Amino acid sequence: MTVQIPDDSDFTSFKEQCENLDGWTARYNKGGVTVWCRDGEETNSVQKLKMRIVCKDVTAETLYDVLHDTSYRKKWDSNMIETFDIGRLTVNADVGYYSWKCPSPLKNRDFITLRSWLPLGKDYLIINYSVKHPQYPPKKDYVRAVSLQTGYLIQSNGANCCTLYYLTQVDPKGSLPKWVVNKVSQFVAPKAMKKIYKACQKYPEWKRKHNPNLKPWMYPEQNTLPCISLSELSLQRADSLENIDESGLSEEKTHISDDDEGFSKES
Repeated sequence: MTVQIPDDSDFTSFKEQCENLDGWTARYNKGGVTVWCRDGEETNSVQKLKMRIVCKDVTAETLYDVLHDTSYRKKWDSNMIETFDIGRLTVNADVGYYSWKCPSPLKNRDFITLRSWLPLGKDYLIINYSVKHPQYPPKKDYVRAVSLQTGYLIQSNGANCCTLYYLTQVDPKGSLPKWVVNKVSQFVAPKAMKKIYKACQKYPEWKRKHNPNLKPWMYPEQNTLPCISLSELSLQRADSLENIDESGLSEEKTHISDDDEGFSKES
């Protein structure tokens, strides 16, 4: 299978997955946040997680900007260790790196992903999946995780309100204990959604003071990333990566602070 840039059908399919609840099981529904889980259709496949939050007093455009703005992410995403863009493929597709902290003693994870985005009427979509880039091989201090499909759907609900869906199917690699999976849906995922919401409320004021007119995701002529070719990339398959066993780690010995945001959150 070769690396391909998502087309309109891929975005339409992703939107349908976000909106359709058939086959999904609600695991959390409180404080305006709903979390659903869906076990993989195949044996030993990776579970899908879907979240939804209604963001009052936040426009769809603002939420879209927050999810794109790497400089601002460093302000609100305390779970992130490092993120940077590697290069652009088209006016609405690029390749980037993201690493995030896992609760000790689990090892930290990182990704290389191909990301693509599309404003679609009153909707905004951002989707990604993992790829290999020859200049960014796995690091010895991280576990290279695999995003099979991850993304956001933002739907406008009027002049100053929107709904955010976040759908992810990530193989974190390593044999994680069952309590970790449960913790993600019951604790980590809802906190992550609420954190994005709070970041959106503060973004307009922050952006006014930090390059207010710089939005390369909206204005491609502002994009200064080097161009890269699809031929430089290959699909990142989970079976080609080291699989460490963390299944024996006990919940009691694992520290999860208020700032820890999870195992499957990247943009």
